[in-house]
Amino acid sequence: MLAVCVDAPGGPEKLLLRSVPRPNPKDGEILIRVHSTALNRADLLQRRGLYPAPQGASEILGLEASGVVADLGPGVKGCWRPGDRVMALLSGGGYAEFVSAPEAHVMLIPSHLSFQQASAIPEAWLTAYQLLHFVGQVKPGDVVVVHAAGSGVGTAAVQLARLAGAIPIVTAGSPEKLRKAEELGAAAGFNYKQEDFSEGILLFTEVKGMACGTKTSELEWVSPGRGADVILDCIAGANWEKNMRSLATDGRWVLYGALGGCPVNGDLLGKLLAKRGQLLSSLLRSCSLQYKAELVKAFTEKALPHFSPDLLPVLRPVIDSVFAVERIAEAHSHMEANRNTGKIVIDFPDFQSLKSVNLDA
Repeated sequence: MLAVCVDAPGGPEKLLLRSVPRPNPKDGEILIRVHSTALNRADLLQRRGLYPAPQGASEILGLEASGVVADLGPGVKGCWRPGDRVMALLSGGGYAEFVSAPEAHVMLIPSHLSFQQASAIPEAWLTAYQLLHFVGQVKPGDVVVVHAAGSGVGTAAVQLARLAGAIPIVTAGSPEKLRKAEELGAAAGFNYKQEDFSEGILLFTEVKGMACGTKTSELEWVSPGRGADVILDCIAGANWEKNMRSLATDGRWVLYGALGGCPVNGDLLGKLLAKRGQLLSSLLRSCSLQYKAELVKAFTEKALPHFSPDLLPVLRPVIDSVFAVERIAEAHSHMEANRNTGKIVIDFPDFQSLKSVNLDA
């Protein structure tokens, strides 16, 4: 089969489409013929040599994919059949013609969704669901801050917070990304390049949302300037002082990335202790197979039905752009420039017609 490979760490020009052995599904695994995959920040880090695949996982990039069931490994227990339309959470291997995934990490694609839409769901939406429910323990009425609201995880987290009865407020670096977040259900949004989001968050909770266009009833319980109950943070060091100021007493600060660097100066622990705050962290990729299976099960039961127009509120994956696999380097450059709002999807053609090529953008 053909797959996108990285022979040496570096920029997008290091991506190469070439022939590699086709995986054989192991015990309890499903082999998927990939139609689409989607980009994640972890792919960029792995390409640069900064985020190696977990032990035993495929070295090929790609943490999610959609396609059809091609084969079943021994021990598969479900009623899967060749040709079933599926999407899967992966530890690697999604940038390829075929990929194997544990049965418990595979989900049927809702009938009205395309392969492109489905490929935008597993990694981003399961990450957001995990951060909110498994780690952040979100409750109805909680104020939830979502940083990087234009990202795949961000656009998912806003919708899932609303589904949970929480009140999402967001930060982003452009008016366009803030408008999209508000369309998806954000109660307020702040441009971190132009304003201090911590002041906005405290003001929002003080004035009961009226200045931000939110119904008074949503925040009647909020005491003046109490801050956010949950913060979903993929920025880290660059935002720590404003996050600390934004955090409510007994709040949960969930760290899942470090786009703004890791160093932290000042009395972080003392201030966190004074607020009785919880600093939590998670990296989904390195979690156990059993943990991921439980996450997929919970998401399938609680959230996946809402991707149907028959059940309100309706959830929808946000797709920024679609690239053919031959343009994978261009897609990586697009993400590195932070130009995307939502997911960047990669389409796979009939690989029989392709030859090994250099994918330098």
